[in-house]
Amino acid sequence: MKRTGTIVTLVVIVVLFVIGIWYIYAKDQEDPVSYATETPTTETIIKRTVATGSIVPREEILIKPNISGIIEEILVEAGEFVKEGDLIAKIEVVPNVSSLTSAKNNITSAQTALETAKLAYNNQKSIYDRQKTLYDSGVLAANDFDTAQQAYDQALQNYKQQQISLQSARQNYDIVKTGTTSGLGSAATTSVRATISGMVLEVPVKEGNQVIEANNFNDGTTIASLANVNNMIFEGKVDESEVGKIKEDLPLEITVGAIENKKFDATLDYIAPKGVEENGAIQFEIKGSLDKADTTFIRAGLSANASIILARADSVLAVKEALVQFDSKTQKPFVEIETGDQNFERKDIELGVSDGINVEVKSGLSKGDKIKVWNAIKPATSPNGN
Repeated sequence: MKRTGTIVTLVVIVVLFVIGIWYIYAKDQEDPVSYATETPTTETIIKRTVATGSIVPREEILIKPNISGIIEEILVEAGEFVKEGDLIAKIEVVPNVSSLTSAKNNITSAQTALETAKLAYNNQKSIYDRQKTLYDSGVLAANDFDTAQQAYDQALQNYKQQQISLQSARQNYDIVKTGTTSGLGSAATTSVRATISGMVLEVPVKEGNQVIEANNFNDGTTIASLANVNNMIFEGKVDESEVGKIKEDLPLEITVGAIENKKFDATLDYIAPKGVEENGAIQFEIKGSLDKADTTFIRAGLSANASIILARADSVLAVKEALVQFDSKTQKPFVEIETGDQNFERKDIELGVSDGINVEVKSGLSKGDKIKVWNAIKPATSPNGN
């Protein structure tokens, strides 16, 4: 029994030894692991963030009437250029019955007051004429004549004031009834005129529409909107995660969806101090002035994207970010440089601007260095195994 056990043990040892020899041989026959390399390149690296928005005029002026009524005639169309003071529309006044009655009663009162003042004036004039004759004859004392003259002058002044009041009441009646009166000329409230020079962006009313005047309690009906289309801005929003990276005066590159193969230069000149919640995220409004030297016509309201350039490095030595590793303790970046055939050594580097694909290398590398690519490759084999 002991001899049988010994034989079994020896057989097991021999089998294990043979397996070990075969494993070592098989490993020696495997293709050696090899790594590809890449060299640094010269790149222009731009770090940017994107904001969505639209192109709008810097200032859009809404033209509103100063009197309520009905649009009698519209003299402009959207897309036309107008100058300050040009006639845009005419309004036919629909008088308020209560106001019209009140204005008419004011005329009646003014006429009555004028007749009373005229009688008083004529009476004082008669007295004055008699007193003057007596004064000239030396019969009347100077003090008595002065009293008569003062009464006459006061009656004349009152008569003239009542004439003015009657004229004012008649003009007010005309304004209530028709919206204008003689003597107003271009200031007539029935004529709606442009307050600035620019393009007519929109005419939201039609002839026959009723309009309401602008006052302290109502914004009034917009008859037309005007803007200087040569002074356009980008207006958009950025997420709260990006707003901390941007600042005023940064350059923008604007792309408009409706204008292909064209970029517009702009400058960021406004960042909202307060964010607004939209769909669960905080958004901050931004504005950027488009370069006025570009004469391309951009229609107001077109959707656009703005690339905000956070940093830029022109014609610098760069490598792909995938080649860069970071020390687990110091978190400093490094790469492995080939020193011989598939022999590599670590080399610490200093990084600069990154666009997420390429990163600037400020120091630690030269243009001819071969950097280890971490995806291992094997040499290609022919179909016959050679």
